[in-house]
Amino acid sequence: MFYLEADRISAKIDHKKPKFFGDEVWKFQILLRKVEYYLNCGKDIFDKLLLKYYWYRYHNLSIKLGFSVPPNVCGPGLNLAHYGTLRINGKVKIGENCRIHVNVSLASATEGKAGGPVIGNNVYIAPGVKMFGDLEIADNIAIGANSVVNKSFLEEGITIAGVPARKINNRGSFGFITKGTEILRNRDQ
Repeated sequence: MFYLEADRISAKIDHKKPKFFGDEVWKFQILLRKVEYYLNCGKDIFDKLLLKYYWYRYHNLSIKLGFSVPPNVCGPGLNLAHYGTLRINGKVKIGENCRIHVNVSLASATEGKAGGPVIGNNVYIAPGVKMFGDLEIADNIAIGANSVVNKSFLEEGITIAGVPARKINNRGSFGFITKGTEILRNRDQ
């Protein structure tokens, strides 16, 4: 439940249940988290049946929205800005409070070899970003539109952009994301 609530806060959604029309991305995130829950915690036959049901709905909505986001890749506070092409390899690891826009591709360099990108907490990924290979992105980084990231950036709180990506300033992701996990943890204290 923590993941789903952090996602809702990060996406600035003010209602718990999705609207009948117009909340497709929020519906997708709910299904993603339900699939993850039953995949990781399902113990009995009823849980396995629910997993199949949610997986079917998740798969169909993925196709409709143009998303390819495997379970157990994204941390809490995920914010998918809007529907459109989004490809995330199963070897990618994404930290808390990541905001991802349309036309983003996060992939491993070659199939079967090294892992994919490891993305830190509070990272903003602008439209059109292509990131591939066994690399690491530090916390609080903003990645500019249409950037190609093919090497690690370990300095926190910077902005990177370009083809290939390079550091362009020290602003980072401040102002681009909502830290849903921090808000939730502070509210529960």
